[in-house]
Amino acid sequence: MIKNKVSAKDVAQLAGVSRTAVSRAFTPGASVSSETRAKVHAAAETLGYHVNNLARGLLTSKTGIVALISAEIQTPYRSFLLATLSERLQAAGKVGLLINTDRSDESVAQALRQAISYRTDAAIVLSGMPDASLAEICLRNGMRLVLINRNEERAGTLRIRVNDFAAGRQAFASLAAAGCTRPALASSQARTPSLEDRCRGFRAAAAEAGSEVIEEASGMTSYQTGLDVGTRLLTGSKRPDGIFCVTDLIACGVLDAARRRFKLRVPEDVSVIGFDDIEQASWESYNLTTFRQPVEEISDAAVTYLSETWDDTPRTVTLQSRLVWRGSILD
Repeated sequence: MIKNKVSAKDVAQLAGVSRTAVSRAFTPGASVSSETRAKVHAAAETLGYHVNNLARGLLTSKTGIVALISAEIQTPYRSFLLATLSERLQAAGKVGLLINTDRSDESVAQALRQAISYRTDAAIVLSGMPDASLAEICLRNGMRLVLINRNEERAGTLRIRVNDFAAGRQAFASLAAAGCTRPALASSQARTPSLEDRCRGFRAAAAEAGSEVIEEASGMTSYQTGLDVGTRLLTGSKRPDGIFCVTDLIACGVLDAARRRFKLRVPEDVSVIGFDDIEQASWESYNLTTFRQPVEEISDAAVTYLSETWDDTPRTVTLQSRLVWRGSILD
């Protein structure tokens, strides 16, 4: 015999409260006394009742689902950011739906179409850039957009940026202060807005100081790229004595190339600065001086925006990274 499904009405009767009180007790931020909430939750536990948020979403046109659209989710920085975002979303009573993409704008466009089909309330875009017409479709469907480290604005969106240009300038200044006279820049061919801004800031500071920058870029943003780029940099006749790597993964590869392939001392022979402050940067084998991404601030800004009253005015939040000093650069 099939049991009848437990309803909110059953919970209300057992708890001795109204059906509305049950709904409020399971709605984050709703006005309900702690006593009533406790009675409702106790009754729900006794009956085995669980809120059907999908059904609620069909009635209210709000599902609480937020699409997280991202590429390279396996990399340490991106996985940490996604974990923090999903944590903050859950605390706000929302659910993160991860859609894995490649870096192309078309892949992001397909991900947004999927998000619309799942009736998501919003999308947080960490990779690629949605076409203006597709962004407009999202807005018409009531879907809010958060763009992280994207260059262009879109109507009705929040754009969260880190001041990567300033970090690039600070990286050069830090190497110069450490006595490095042959600066180098190690990058990938990903050409994302954030990586490009770090490079531009480094080059600008070097130009102002009258320093020539040795540059190498290859492949995607990975440890292997760092190993390859580091090998090429350190093989040249003008071997650098200070290297700014646009990510920590690249920096780890550069450090291993310097120590393992060329038997160089770090930081005595070559100083290295990374970017992201991934967990591996603090490992004793790397002890990497690096810029810490403001992951918590990025996540808080995104979730706060998605919890506020919405208008179609584009907004931009600019955050700062912080240099974390370790042993890969001379004091």
